[in-house]
Amino acid sequence: MTKFPQFISGLDLANLVVNADLLQLSCGAVMDLHAETNRNPQFSVRHKIVSQSNCTIIAFAAPALSSEDLILQGGDLISSSVLKEQGFPLFESLCSEGNPSFSVHGGAITLFKAYFQELSLLKDQIHDSKSGELQVSSQLIVTGHSLGGSIASLFTLWLLDNIKQTYKKTKLPLCFTFGSPLLGDQGLQRAISERSKWCSCFLHVAANRDLLPRISSTSQSNPQCKPFGTFFFCSELRCNCVDDPEVVSRLLESTASPASAEEMGIDDYSGIVNSLKSRLILREDSQIGQPVLPPLRLGIILQLKAAGVEITAEQQQNSCIDDLISELESHENRMAQQMKGIGRIEKLNRVKINMAFLEWYKKDRKTKGAGYYDSYKNPCSIGDYNATKFKKSLTDYWRKLVEEAERKPQKEGAFMRETWLYAGTNYRRMVEPLDIAEFYRQKGKRDYQTHGRSKHYILLEQWQKEHAEKLAGPPNDKKKQNVAGNLTEDSCFWMNVEEALISCKQLKDESTIEKQSAREFLNKFEQYVMNQIINYAVSPEIFLEKSSFMKWWIDFQEIIETSHDSPLTGFMRNCRYRQYEKGLF
Repeated sequence: MTKFPQFISGLDLANLVVNADLLQLSCGAVMDLHAETNRNPQFSVRHKIVSQSNCTIIAFAAPALSSEDLILQGGDLISSSVLKEQGFPLFESLCSEGNPSFSVHGGAITLFKAYFQELSLLKDQIHDSKSGELQVSSQLIVTGHSLGGSIASLFTLWLLDNIKQTYKKTKLPLCFTFGSPLLGDQGLQRAISERSKWCSCFLHVAANRDLLPRISSTSQSNPQCKPFGTFFFCSELRCNCVDDPEVVSRLLESTASPASAEEMGIDDYSGIVNSLKSRLILREDSQIGQPVLPPLRLGIILQLKAAGVEITAEQQQNSCIDDLISELESHENRMAQQMKGIGRIEKLNRVKINMAFLEWYKKDRKTKGAGYYDSYKNPCSIGDYNATKFKKSLTDYWRKLVEEAERKPQKEGAFMRETWLYAGTNYRRMVEPLDIAEFYRQKGKRDYQTHGRSKHYILLEQWQKEHAEKLAGPPNDKKKQNVAGNLTEDSCFWMNVEEALISCKQLKDESTIEKQSAREFLNKFEQYVMNQIINYAVSPEIFLEKSSFMKWWIDFQEIIETSHDSPLTGFMRNCRYRQYEKGLF
């Protein structure tokens, strides 16, 4: 049977959430804070830290009147650019090249700014700015009801943006909101979804009779608000978890009812959570009626019922209900196809296989005395032509990965790049020489750096240098010992060789002006190659008898004067490259 993650796991996940104590503990902490703040009707925003055996809870509360006024009357969105102009660029790092701006709920950000001094003290209390880690030993939960939940979401985003990502498992906060309005527009939704772990940090509890979470998605005056994170749709009888933003938006619209116009209080939510805790998830397979429905359609109907959509066997024939079910069916089928198409594990395995082939190809061509660069440049066997197929597959994979990393916001993109930088560097050093070979295979081609180099190579090289500037340092013993199996570090080495060959030809054939520029290039090329040799940064393959580099050396000897002396000419004339391959130079 085809597996549809969204509609197969939603009920099970909701059941897990209900049976965990965290939801009840969070709701209880918010209730206690509201009970304290109700005695002081003049408060703006309050918070409270509650330590439990298995978690630390920070609860936020905003005044009820402020919630009603700011949401129903003043809920306009405020853009990140306006916040920056107002001297409050706190969330500016959420912007990226592909997502340059976003907007947030005006009422929520107004309260957040007004309470910012206290929030800063709270953040310093639980977050170490030097190490970038949380200073609580147990799971941190940030929670709130209504606009208090919006403040909790903003505070959690602030924490997430400041928590340093490392290769070890990073402890991230969880945010539970109860009956809160949608926080921002599609830009904010995209900014959060671009960060791979952030969406899973948010659980928004929305009761089926509460209009407040639905106002921003259904209001004609402000329909641009979009959901993010996981939504926990619930009533006293049933519940359901949904994390697909398109499905969440559709369910918020479908379950909105004028009869539910009153904002539900935290007491109402506490009653729902306790009611759900006391009973099993209702299974209604026997009540759906005949004929027996396909598994996906059956799952969608159960999910809609759990989200608060009233559906009976007769109502399934209703065109509006049927259209909704069909729309969600189509969406799930599209998502399933996308997941099947992505196949990240399969793609990664293919990448490893393709790299393994090119490594074999490199070793095989070395035995033939030319090296894989020159063999690929002058193909004469099936293996040479097969290398093109594997190169293309690898390039397609890495080009897309680099484009995705470039679109990521700075912090998320930097961490993403670091996780696969070693593999990306090996790919660049292995594959770019083949692109250079293709470029110079075409007669008359010059200046690959300007006219042929792909942007993804440029970015991979730039990120590698930013991450670890190792090329300038002296080579260590291990690098010397392994030089025979190493890839040439500068993936554009063969471009420089090709330009040097062209310069030799110019000195023989071309005008005085070109001779001067060719001579200057060759002087720089000699220094460049010698620096690479000193640092053990080139593969000994360049010294193979049939390689383009050795061809350059032959041409170069023909045009230089016998008195010409340089470190590289001394190295080559004395055949010291034989010691170089053994790491003894």
